[in-house]
Amino acid sequence: MTVKSLELDHFRNYETLTIEFEKGTNILYGDNAQGKTNILEAVYLSGTTKSHKGSKDKEMIQFGSDESHIRIFVEKKEKQYQIDMHLKKSRSKGIAINKIPIQKASDLFGILNIIFFSPEDLNIIKNGPSERRRFIDLELCQLDKIYLNDLTNYNKILNQRNKLLKDISFRPDLKDTLCIWDLQLVEYGARIIKRRNNFINQLNEIVKEIHFNISGGKEELLLTYEPNVKEEFFGKELENAQGKDLKYGQTTVGPHRDDISFSIHGVDIRKFGSQGQQRTSALALKLSEIEFVKQVIQDTPILLLDDVLSELDSNRQNYLLNNINSTQTIITCTGLDGFIRNQFHINRVFEIIEGKVFRRMGGNYEH
Repeated sequence: MTVKSLELDHFRNYETLTIEFEKGTNILYGDNAQGKTNILEAVYLSGTTKSHKGSKDKEMIQFGSDESHIRIFVEKKEKQYQIDMHLKKSRSKGIAINKIPIQKASDLFGILNIIFFSPEDLNIIKNGPSERRRFIDLELCQLDKIYLNDLTNYNKILNQRNKLLKDISFRPDLKDTLCIWDLQLVEYGARIIKRRNNFINQLNEIVKEIHFNISGGKEELLLTYEPNVKEEFFGKELENAQGKDLKYGQTTVGPHRDDISFSIHGVDIRKFGSQGQQRTSALALKLSEIEFVKQVIQDTPILLLDDVLSELDSNRQNYLLNNINSTQTIITCTGLDGFIRNQFHINRVFEIIEGKVFRRMGGNYEH
């Protein structure tokens, strides 16, 4: 899988842009706040329909413009795809695949598999459970349309149920309708729990070996899925929690409260791990995600690295760079010194200056 080129029109700080990528490693370098990450955001948006930052469509449209266009060309298993995305300030985005408009955003998923790695991901282990659930959901939604459908429906029903719980305090007669939402919540929620459990079990086998290698054979990482409730008990637990839910006006049990634990030699490193252990584990998690996607789609995903290298020491930098050489990678950074020092092969280099892209020479960067 390869992103061949990207075209932007009134997106973020780019009035117009056309950039062509190579199959291997592509470097976008320059000072901060020049627009490097905006290019990664456009690529990610083209594959997932969402910004990795959680930005709304209107926030990504260039200041002073009413709409924005993104066009990306992809080669996947000898097939060519053109994805067009039209962002509008006052309406939902329009998407076309090979110039044919699609009605559902989910129809886009599966064409472009993307893994985004930013400095924030290095804190996934020490931060709250919501970020770890987001990690699961972002990956599974790209790979599994059934999961995407279940999660979308679950979240809609969850919001409606929470609204009803608040309304019941003013209209007690509405309590009889709660069971309708409960049945649907359990139906979709149980499937989400089962799929998440399978995902973590599969990922665990991969991450264990990668982490062992990064740590120099000193530590073994174990991931454990921590469902808020087991799938077979969800209905009963929801019923038991009804009084509590009515009191607080929100649903207190379900997969929207799940977590993942990370342990080394039996120690929960979310709470008791050193920063080094947490960062090594986060790096292993991202690398295992790449390998997992490869196994599922029988192809390589696109890897986007947003200024991650500056947050890693030289050993972790080397391990990361040496293990992504078979994947098309687009990397943002503020300079090339690390690549030169490590004699790392670069296929294409771009310098970004105030929303302008300048092509530089690629190749083996050596002393």
